Amino acid sequence: MSSKLSSKNDLPGKSTAFISVILKGLGQIMLQENSITGLLFLIGIFYGSIAMGFAALLATVCGTAVAYLLKYDHAEINQGLYGFSAALVGVAVMLFLKPVFWSWIIVVIGAVLAAMLQHFFIKRKIPAYTLPFVLVTWLILFVCNLFNSGLFTVSAPAIAEVSDSLTDGFKSFGQVIFQSSLLSGILFFLAVFISSPISALYGLAAAIISAILAFYASIPINDINLGLYGFNAVLCAIVFAGPKVKDGMWVLISLILALVISLLMLKIGITKLTFPFVLATWVTLFLKNKIFLRKSIAYDK
Repeated sequence: MSSKLSSKNDLPGKSTAFISVILKGLGQIMLQENSITGLLFLIGIFYGSIAMGFAALLATVCGTAVAYLLKYDHAEINQGLYGFSAALVGVAVMLFLKPVFWSWIIVVIGAVLAAMLQHFFIKRKIPAYTLPFVLVTWLILFVCNLFNSGLFTVSAPAIAEVSDSLTDGFKSFGQVIFQSSLLSGILFFLAVFISSPISALYGLAAAIISAILAFYASIPINDINLGLYGFNAVLCAIVFAGPKVKDGMWVLISLILALVISLLMLKIGITKLTFPFVLATWVTLFLKNKIFLRKSIAYDK
């Protein structure tokens, strides 16, 4: 009797802990292990699209649940590391596909694959960031195009409102999770600011700089104003943000690389998603580590 009572008393605590992990998974989309950040992200997604909001929530739950079922490291699960790529897959599916029954099945399958891929990279100590989301989404788009192109949504091209650099910066925050509204972008910025003010401010500055560079690279102004050439810069800035001047240098290098990669992918015709961020971050980390290694060798001598 007492054991039954004890398990009942534990249930609210376990439920609260699970909700916290889910919200942290959403927060990790922008590298923030923060439940409040995740909650604000979810509110911003729901504001932009009810279907995307439910898809993000379902995918995060599925990704986290499969991590529990496969007995992945509990510390990693509790950090939300198996939720964020899954969440992005869920939102991407609702962006590219019609919100029909098969699309929801794809959300679940995609979320499970993203979590398993994340585990593959974590076990090998590879900083994959959002790469599992990118790979799974590319696979979904390829398979749907091959076997059921009727699933793809036919959406009218988005028209940006009259904009300025600051607005473009906020919209870039929104586009990290496929949201084009200014309010969602501001909400996402505030969500990151609550967790890490320096990351949020660096992200905003990086997005504005990237938008300006994209303008001089003759990118259509409508795409720039929608934040489509700033969201990878936001993620790069969050990775390298720090209090030192050299942190700003690495942010600048990574955002320029991300923009160049975005332009190359545009020319080739590949859906870029957050791949420019991943590749630019890898290259920048490689350069950073090389310089650090040289300094260490010189100091030892």
